[in-house]
Amino acid sequence: MNTKKIFNKIYQLKIQSLIVLCIILLLFCTNVFSQNKYLKLEDPFINPNVYPEYLENIIWCDNTNFTWVSNDTLLSENINTNKIQTIITLKELNNLLEAIQEPTVKYFLTIEWADPNTFFFTNEKKIYTYNKNSKKIEIITSLDKDAENIDIHNKTLKVAFTIGNNLFIADKNNIKQITFDNITGIVNGKSVHREEFGITKGTFWSPLANYLAFYRMDETMVTDYPLVKINSTPAKLYNIKYPMAGMTSHQVTIGVYNCKTNKTIFLKTGTPVDQYLTNISWSPDEKYILVAIVNREQNYYKLNKYDANTGEFISKLFEEQNDKYVEPLHPAYFINNTHDFIWLSRKDGFTHAYLYNANNNSLKQITTGKWEIDDIIGFDKNNQIAYFTANKDNIIGKDIYSVNIKNKLITRISNINGYHEPLFSPDFKYVIDQFSNSKDIVNRYDLLTSSGKYIKTLLNSKNPLKEYDLGETSIFTLKAEDGTDLYCRLIKPANMLPDKKYPVLYYVYGGPHSQLVADKWLGNANLFFNYMAQQGYVIFTMDNRGTSRRGANFEQAIFRNLGNVEIKDQLIGVEYLKKQPYVDTTRLGIHGWSYGGFMTLMMMLKHPGLFKVAIAGGPVTHWKYYEVMYGERYMDTPQENPQGYENANVMNYAKNLNGKLLLIHGAMDSTVVWQHTLVLLQKFIEEGKIVDYFIYPEQAHNIRGKTVLHLYKKIEQYFKENL
Repeated sequence: MNTKKIFNKIYQLKIQSLIVLCIILLLFCTNVFSQNKYLKLEDPFINPNVYPEYLENIIWCDNTNFTWVSNDTLLSENINTNKIQTIITLKELNNLLEAIQEPTVKYFLTIEWADPNTFFFTNEKKIYTYNKNSKKIEIITSLDKDAENIDIHNKTLKVAFTIGNNLFIADKNNIKQITFDNITGIVNGKSVHREEFGITKGTFWSPLANYLAFYRMDETMVTDYPLVKINSTPAKLYNIKYPMAGMTSHQVTIGVYNCKTNKTIFLKTGTPVDQYLTNISWSPDEKYILVAIVNREQNYYKLNKYDANTGEFISKLFEEQNDKYVEPLHPAYFINNTHDFIWLSRKDGFTHAYLYNANNNSLKQITTGKWEIDDIIGFDKNNQIAYFTANKDNIIGKDIYSVNIKNKLITRISNINGYHEPLFSPDFKYVIDQFSNSKDIVNRYDLLTSSGKYIKTLLNSKNPLKEYDLGETSIFTLKAEDGTDLYCRLIKPANMLPDKKYPVLYYVYGGPHSQLVADKWLGNANLFFNYMAQQGYVIFTMDNRGTSRRGANFEQAIFRNLGNVEIKDQLIGVEYLKKQPYVDTTRLGIHGWSYGGFMTLMMMLKHPGLFKVAIAGGPVTHWKYYEVMYGERYMDTPQENPQGYENANVMNYAKNLNGKLLLIHGAMDSTVVWQHTLVLLQKFIEEGKIVDYFIYPEQAHNIRGKTVLHLYKKIEQYFKENL
């Protein structure tokens, strides 16, 4: 080959190489400049811009007007005229507060309407009203700085509250102390029974606020449990009352204070003293009180009727029992000003509505089917229609429905699949439907009639993460060994490469009263998991048998044998992942908190080598250390079910540890006490197993405040360093 030909060949090769290089650079630049944004670790916790827009403080003030806050302005809209008006701006509100020498506010606090012209709000233990006609603000009540458990009657604005362990009532004119127990361990006006059975508070105003029912809890017979507060020199012992499974529980009674006579009587609820008094409800005429009384074994309850003035037992309206357990979670829903009420029960295997009469005990089942009612919202003015939410047409969703009480005809009101939260007008003619779903609705508010007719959309939030590459989220089902559908959520890593294998972050909870996979925005995933997907992790979650909203058989499959059926189901999820070509089966990590911490440990230790890394937060390690109400419901007592407790004892499997394990606990945890983790640590030491351990000295069961970001930094760091 001559020199000229050689030169030409070299030149051609250079040109070809240059073209290839330009193409590569072009592709690279295109990719760089078209890349979507990535979340920062702190974004889910401190950046409001990554969450959807919402209608702040939206509420009905009367049958045709609703209000909300926008740009520091309280607005109202009339649904008939579509006219929007300004009620008051934040600046105007603060000017009024300054005029009466009261502290100003940085933003609109939560308001409620006492009547169509007057709203009220609380700030620094003071209750204020604002009248939109007179444009005047007024202090209704000033409470003590130590006031807690504040319960305001929306119409009369009477206030019940506690200071220490005693109960007080305040109105515009005065403050009265109504209990005078000075013995440590006697508690008035606070929630009881460890907030099980749907209990969230300790005071219950009668409809017209002429009476106040309240819990009185005697904990003097319950063993002290020590917690240590470190913010003093020396550290101080802080004792709580914590009744563990099989041990002596507290005793509860129900007092009724008469606001006219200033006298208190107690309902004669009888024995045994360790029964559970739940689901308190007032009759519309204030003459009697209904109480669901659950036995200590939690396999039987009765709904009793008591005279509100004398405390005398009137009648047992009905009873219910179950071979495993019963768990009434809702009070009686009285149908406006009648003696008829709706009761929610799982007596046919699913949570459904039953019609009763408080005078003659008549019964009619209103709804049926293999689905569950979440809540009764209210009734129309003719007392013919009941409105409720349920998962009738979408197991992992929540829709709004009505049912004709007479003919049982059910009408679906929400018309788009998703997770719906209704806000009905006072006369139940209209509903503001807030919802999202896992497909394309981020956060939307629709105005509908109560028959489901669409009127208009109030807000359809744009996706705040549209420019972020979150990875693909999918929801699907796998089959349990008995053929039951198990719902799963999978988040794939962002910018997945076809030939690359990725580590897995398997997030688990698995206990009762939970549903992690839902037809909500992002599939109900915590944004932290989307962040971790961007870091190159496959994120997987499954709702196993034992979780909520699937009926009694589904939930009760775990009875007396926690950590068995749940593990079997979760292992099906693991096997699914191992079959996926993009999963690195040598790099499986698992994480969970509370019941999820228990599940994490059981998965890690009962199946050694399956997971390379595990992080268990606030874990139950032995159910004999857990509280009476929850523990005995699902496990019976340690004396009645010793084998079940041993099978679920994490310490028995400590010797199997194979991989990296991080235990995290809050030292002030009064739900899953620190002892769970400490005993397990001691067992690991005895077995010669090396584990990692992190304590949050001043945190309780749920890590809160700025510490949350620290927690997730710790979780991310541990997975990145070890998985």
